[in-house]
Amino acid sequence: MKQIEGGVTAATGFEAAGIEAGVKYQNRKDMAIVYSTVPCKAAGTFTTNVVKAAPVQWDKDIVENSDFVQAVIVNTGIANAGTGKQGLEYCKQEAAKAANLLGIPEKAVFVGSTGVIGKQLPIDRILAGIEKLVVAKDHSIQAGKDAATAIMTTDTVTKEIAVEIEISGKKVIVGGMSKGSGMIHPNMCTMLAYITSDICISKELLQEALSTSIIDTFNMISVDGDTSTNDTCLLMANGMANNPEITEKGAEYEQFCKALNVVNTYLARKMAGDGEGACALFETTVYNAATKQDARILAKSVIGSNLTKAAIYGHDANWGRILCALGYAGVTFDPENVDIFVQSKAGQLQLCKNGVENVYSEEEAAKILSESEVTVLVDMKMGSETATAWGCDLTYDYIKINADYRS
Repeated sequence: MKQIEGGVTAATGFEAAGIEAGVKYQNRKDMAIVYSTVPCKAAGTFTTNVVKAAPVQWDKDIVENSDFVQAVIVNTGIANAGTGKQGLEYCKQEAAKAANLLGIPEKAVFVGSTGVIGKQLPIDRILAGIEKLVVAKDHSIQAGKDAATAIMTTDTVTKEIAVEIEISGKKVIVGGMSKGSGMIHPNMCTMLAYITSDICISKELLQEALSTSIIDTFNMISVDGDTSTNDTCLLMANGMANNPEITEKGAEYEQFCKALNVVNTYLARKMAGDGEGACALFETTVYNAATKQDARILAKSVIGSNLTKAAIYGHDANWGRILCALGYAGVTFDPENVDIFVQSKAGQLQLCKNGVENVYSEEEAAKILSESEVTVLVDMKMGSETATAWGCDLTYDYIKINADYRS
């Protein structure tokens, strides 16, 4: 496996574009398209929030009931959530417009939205934007980057990646892009993510691969504890790698799953590190837990703790906050057996040994915590299972960004 240049257009047969449609903001790209020149198998995972945006409802139906898909249309600025029957009607109008211009069925078009909840889409601008997208799309690396730029809201950097593997002597590529900076909390899927591949695989295994992958990737990130109404991860595979179709689990399926996990993990970490107002990616690895699920719960509890996130921002080695977060996670353990370390490229330091303070230098700890990527390591001494979660520090700018988000 090797990482290659690009994102959603890296795989054979995929095109993209990002354009300015004036949905909410001016002088910035705010609509994107991803398009496959041939029909795709599709898989998807969606928010667990009871309040589901209209695009989530539309896309979920397509994943479950459509024979194939070929396009995704995404807008930023307005989420099309809390918009009732009108919101769903606008999804239908978007899909119909794209379908007519692309010469594909209406139910072969996914739609996505992100932004302010409770506002109706300016449908005339959206439909005009779709016309521009269809004209602008191409297969270039830059087109993929433009699409990744167009789906950003409060994100500060684009998030895209592509990897290449070989299956049955054929080159197979998995690429993806995502957006997510605020309203990010584990529970599928905490963002918008679009993954493309030219692999030939059955729809059933494609869905299983995605559903399995998100458990230890997208579901292990948190910025602010808020699970969005619009969380969506879509995976499209068009078969243009021409490998023999994967219809059973085996070495080739596992190879694809590994590539998918690399893409999803990269995008998850990029979103966590780009949390609203964040200065640092905050990673927690819990190891020697009794079960895998215990390790996941404990790791997520630490990166979700506002007090711990604030301490990371302040470069304060307040390990008591970490132990506290472990304690209320809902997992039974002996606190007098727990070891806690902090680590970054500046070094590693043990802060807690067997549940009590270890002798360490506050200056050295502050130096370690001052890096742009900081890791907390927790040894539970209960078993052999490990899990990693990703978040970010909590800064003054998070409040500034969200205090006037609608303006």
